Amino acid sequence: MNTKEMNSSFNQKKHPHRRYNPLLDEWILVSPQRANRPWQGQTEKVAEEKLPVHDPNCYLCSGNMRVNGEKNPDYKGVYVFDNDFGSLMKVDVEFSDEQPDFFSLKPERGINRVICFSDNHSLTLPEMEVNDIKKVVDVWQQQYEELGAEDYINHVQIFENKGSVMGCSNPHPHGQIWAQSSIPSTVLRTQENLKKYFEKNGRSLLEDYVKKELEVRERIIFENEDFVALVPFWAVWPYETMIVSKRKTENILKFSDPEKHSLAEILKDLTIKYDNLFEISFPYSAGIHQSPTDGKPHPEWHFHMHFYPPLLRNAEVKKFMVGYEMLAEPQRDITPEQSAEILQNLSVVHYKTYK
Repeated sequence: MNTKEMNSSFNQKKHPHRRYNPLLDEWILVSPQRANRPWQGQTEKVAEEKLPVHDPNCYLCSGNMRVNGEKNPDYKGVYVFDNDFGSLMKVDVEFSDEQPDFFSLKPERGINRVICFSDNHSLTLPEMEVNDIKKVVDVWQQQYEELGAEDYINHVQIFENKGSVMGCSNPHPHGQIWAQSSIPSTVLRTQENLKKYFEKNGRSLLEDYVKKELEVRERIIFENEDFVALVPFWAVWPYETMIVSKRKTENILKFSDPEKHSLAEILKDLTIKYDNLFEISFPYSAGIHQSPTDGKPHPEWHFHMHFYPPLLRNAEVKKFMVGYEMLAEPQRDITPEQSAEILQNLSVVHYKTYK
């Protein structure tokens, strides 16, 4: 190492560094100097076709036959049904708790549901009207309450996989719910860290974090009366974002009608910015983190929603979690501040409006 390298003053925009994620109690490596490296790796094919309002071959479209032989009703708006190929089963089985070393297992009960956001096959969330997205939020609330009321359901995970690059096999606008008897590992780890902070400070970790972000305003994309959309300081994915309620509330049941409308507004605006970034229907996995439905008090929880998009430099280059990320810890090139600035400067008018 030469003298110049040894005497350099740290600059987070130029120098490698690690950032702490208090939700998961883990670190991430940030390597901004790698952002300009040439790319000769895999590229994704971008083939955006114009979709019909109704596809007779789509098993999610209104009035169509599903794979299991059941026919969808002629629904309008939001439609919910039990997943025909669910990963969980409702059946309760007899089981002995005696487990040999290294081979621990236990049965898992649950319910999988599909939520069609619209009867219009050609739409995605950013292209839907705010009032129609609000109906999706209403159903999220209803499903969380209904599924959580089952005595064996202790966690309700609401999420959406958008785009074939995220493994979504059907372009019809839809999301999923996995409700299960256990609290999943990542959620449980988040809960433990939220609880530690709450017990130490008497306040919500995310409530304090959002206040600090609103003061600094380096990673805020935008806000409305009830929610903030930001790039987390510890973001792993290049354009990862998080929506957090300004009011500290444990789960979606606590939201008033105006708050649900605000959530619909910020969902539309954020997903429009995503689409406008590379002028494609932007892929992502998104999901809500909120208190479990185990019947216990959870004052530590604060409603938030994660968005994990895979694209890196353009519509054809994605971020891979391989090598170091799989064996050591998460790593990113473009800094969260850079991606936040890029997203901030994008329009909230959908690019298709101009085409």
